[in-house]
Amino acid sequence: MAFHEEKIKSQLIMLAAQFVAREASRQSIITVTGISLSRDGNHATVLCTVLPEAKEAEAIDFLRRQRTDFYQFVLNYTKGRKTPLFDFSIDVGEKSRQRLDKLFTDDKLSHDSK
Repeated sequence: MAFHEEKIKSQLIMLAAQFVAREASRQSIITVTGISLSRDGNHATVLCTVLPEAKEAEAIDFLRRQRTDFYQFVLNYTKGRKTPLFDFSIDVGEKSRQRLDKLFTDDKLSHDSK
C-alpha cells in the first residue's frame, strides 16, 4: 500500500473518530477502528466497534443517517482533495480478534487458578 493511501486513511480515521465522538449519543461506545478505501478512492467504509454489542444495529443505523453530515465534516478538513462517499460498518475482524483475546484470557485464568 502506498504511503499516500496510508496517510489518507489515517486522516479519515482521525476525522471519523472526532465526528463520532461529537455526534453519537452516550447510549453506547462507538470506536472507529479502521477505514476500507476503494481502489479508485471514490468510496470508503468506516469500520467501527460498538459496546454494548446489543446496540450495534442502532449505532450503525444512526451513523448511516449521518453520512451526509460526515461527508461535509470531512470536506471542511480536506479542501481541494477528492473526498469519497462514506458508509459505516461493524469491524467484524476486530470483533473476532476481541473474542479470541477474551477466550485466551479466560482460558489462561482458568489454568492459572488450578
